[in-house]
Amino acid sequence: MTKEQAKKRIEKLREEINFHNYRYYVLNNPVISDFEYDLLMKELIELEKKFPEFKDKTSPTQRIGEELTEGFKQVTHKIPMLSLDNTYSFEELEEFEKRITKEIKKSPTYVVTPKVDGFAVSLVYREGALEYGATRGNGIMGDDITNNIRTIKSVPLKLLTHEEKFKNIEVRGEVVMTREKFEKLNAKRKKEGLPLFANPRNAAAGTIKHLAPKIVAERELDMVIHSVPQPVEGYDSLYDLLTDLSKIGLKIVPYLKKCNSLEEVKSYCEEFKEKRKTLPYEIDGVVIKVDSFSLQHSLGVTTKSPRWAIAYKYPAPQATTKLKEIKLQVGRTGIITPVAILEPVKLGGVTIRRATLHNAEEIARKDIRIGDIVFVERGGEVIPEVVKPVKERRVGDELVFKMPKKCPACGSKLIRYEGEVAWRCENVNCPPQVERKIIYFASRDAMNIEGLGVKVVRKLLHYKLITDFGDLYFLKKESLLQLEGFQEKMAQNLVTAIEKSKEREFYRVIYAIGIRFVGLHSAKLLAERFKNIDKLMNASYEEIIKIKDIGPKVADSVVNFFKVENNLKLIHKLKSAKVNLEVKEEKEIPQLLKGQVFVFTGTLKEFTREEAKRRVEELGGEVKGSVSSRVDFVVVGENPGSKYTKAQELGLKIIGEEEFKNMIKKISANS
Repeated sequence: MTKEQAKKRIEKLREEINFHNYRYYVLNNPVISDFEYDLLMKELIELEKKFPEFKDKTSPTQRIGEELTEGFKQVTHKIPMLSLDNTYSFEELEEFEKRITKEIKKSPTYVVTPKVDGFAVSLVYREGALEYGATRGNGIMGDDITNNIRTIKSVPLKLLTHEEKFKNIEVRGEVVMTREKFEKLNAKRKKEGLPLFANPRNAAAGTIKHLAPKIVAERELDMVIHSVPQPVEGYDSLYDLLTDLSKIGLKIVPYLKKCNSLEEVKSYCEEFKEKRKTLPYEIDGVVIKVDSFSLQHSLGVTTKSPRWAIAYKYPAPQATTKLKEIKLQVGRTGIITPVAILEPVKLGGVTIRRATLHNAEEIARKDIRIGDIVFVERGGEVIPEVVKPVKERRVGDELVFKMPKKCPACGSKLIRYEGEVAWRCENVNCPPQVERKIIYFASRDAMNIEGLGVKVVRKLLHYKLITDFGDLYFLKKESLLQLEGFQEKMAQNLVTAIEKSKEREFYRVIYAIGIRFVGLHSAKLLAERFKNIDKLMNASYEEIIKIKDIGPKVADSVVNFFKVENNLKLIHKLKSAKVNLEVKEEKEIPQLLKGQVFVFTGTLKEFTREEAKRRVEELGGEVKGSVSSRVDFVVVGENPGSKYTKAQELGLKIIGEEEFKNMIKKISANS
């Protein structure tokens, strides 16, 4: 592989991994299996080792975990919450032990546990009482989810001990939902017409990040502890420490075992491969750690994971079924994705009817044919994919798939660029592309237009009220009210949300218009450099490529985007609608709330929690997550929690959302 080829592959891998990190950690909705993700990460690590000149601090190999969630305050982990390296083979486990024994000059004792498929959380106890609970977040900082953690009955609010060594301790574990609770929750959601959770892990993750503790309490989550980031006085064994912690009120991950050799570890892995189906929680492997804290310290950590621990993961569940048909799906950027239409098959408790085939090249490489009996796997135990055909079961009438020359949606000629595997439709007016571009434009990271979901977009396009996202800004409430299902409040809310989006930051507009390869980070860099849309539209390739962290692929894409007449028409519509198309200089805001401390509780109607916090902080105030005598104002929304009760007990100043809004409005007007 040449340096140029390596550079291109590294860039491609980083882009793919960042996308999959977002799908898994932020949306809780992965689109590839853990195994595929691990292969991508492994390839990137190897390439960065082989070509160190292309190392970059923004590479996913240099980060640890998920993004932070809006709506919670953040806390800093005193010791980073790292993720674990993964392996799917005993050979790699043997390599893991070789690295350890080479470093410490002996074979260690291991502590092993099932790898519970939950949501990583840290608990901090002070003087024996729960001080706070936090998510892993990005490994360095996490969301403060203390109020939600307090609803979990297996988490002791006070440890059952008076021993000094246990009074101030941090423990880490997984918030989980049992299979039984998961099935009951989905049955309830189905009855109420709500979207179903894909699996218990997604249900636990979505629940623990809920802004309403009452909802969290109703779902009856559980938590199991699997590690302690710092040794406790008198202990050099993680096994001994966890065993004793189980005696003072903490629920330890089940089937904790000490193994004196790697052979014992392998036996444990084999045992739970069969036993996992009978466990109350879903597990996807076994966690193996060096038992001795002093040896852990000697072995150390990388930026991403400890050198003294590894996860042995089981293959994702598979089933066989018939591939009846291959349909083509048109994406936002025109990429054509083949989708397998299958004879329905049960897999992991879910009926599978469709599965991804990735691209035409992948179909040819695996020699997958229409009519084949195929292996189907739920990647990450969520999204199904066709793994391979069962060639031995072919009867002779299977059909080789051929990529059509024209787009299945609009009939335009399909194109494949040199060096790419994807075929794409270049027609900017292709209906599925138009629909997906509007949905992308309205998404939270882009223009954040609430109420503009898939069904509404399809309805607006069907009745020709819009032809692209630029038309959104010329919608009238009266027109919306003519559509079936649109009532006064819904129509007004949508018009208000669209109007509000005009004030979004310029970099979000750049991101929203959907320039290929331009993510939020690139959009920020472009906005900072060019300041307004006219300068960006007229920027040359040479000007753009000079920006640090902007590569040739992005620079080329930006220049070409503004050469397309249809794109220029869209920009003209945004200008006519007075959408913010420039970096606005921030005027200095008088700090009229300086020294004032606010706490919010309950659901606010006109503000998100993050917006309310930002308004207070802009005016110099401070927002806290808990109630104390130092708080000046407690702002109460709908269904307030325990903070409201405590505020009443302390005799604090309690105001409603309307009073808060008027306060901010009055202060802003006076400034």
